Amino acid sequence: MTESGSGGTLRLPRARVVPLSTAPASYTAAVERYLTGAGVAKSCARIYRISLTTWGWMLAGEAAPTGPARRGANSPVFPVAAIDDPALPEVLAELAAARADEMDADTINWELSIARKAIGWWQRQGWIEGDPTVGIERRPAPPDRTKALAENQIAALWRLDVALREKTQWKMLYESAARADEVLCLNVEDLYLEDKRGKITAKGGATEWIHWQSGTAHPAPSDRPPYPRPAVPHRPQGHGRDADVGRVPGDRPCPALVPAG
Repeated sequence: MTESGSGGTLRLPRARVVPLSTAPASYTAAVERYLTGAGVAKSCARIYRISLTTWGWMLAGEAAPTGPARRGANSPVFPVAAIDDPALPEVLAELAAARADEMDADTINWELSIARKAIGWWQRQGWIEGDPTVGIERRPAPPDRTKALAENQIAALWRLDVALREKTQWKMLYESAARADEVLCLNVEDLYLEDKRGKITAKGGATEWIHWQSGTAHPAPSDRPPYPRPAVPHRPQGHGRDADVGRVPGDRPCPALVPAG
């Protein structure tokens, strides 16, 4: 049906969004549905879950935990439909501004990006209609004045006594010029070792490839963990072959190794 607006014009009623699936009962359940249904890599799910838990507190109208308590915090219990509360955007903007004063800009922008991805996915499912983060702007990050390491500093880095996993990650970052979050999200099935490349999911969901060199593919002998030498049983002196440790009486001894020639 149509409605008459001012001036006798016809106004169409707003279309009703039909949910693609039944909305979850709680925000926490909606987060898990997003992580499993939106194609988030398993290796990145933990980081996404922490960020969405942080935003869960603010979407519930409360200040998010900071410091060490942030990683072990659980989301407050509230229905995902509460995100459409008309009063939420103003409250959320104040909470986000207060949090931005305590955290670095990169973390704030990363968490905001993850929250918007999840909210957009929930909108496409028909679970919510609005986006209360629309009025929140990204924080300007300070310029990166980090200087590239010199060759002697790179060489000293490779000589550090650290675990093979860390050293391999450093070499992959150095040889591929990839971002740290891209390398950390790599799964075993994403690696093509013979081609020295790995498949990553870039911003926007596009598939891209990172390539590395022989330093990553073949760690130097000094980088590999030392293998323990096999224990050699002690043989008492002066008692012949029958005194071999572990020898059972009546067993035939192993033949001696005689040098050729």
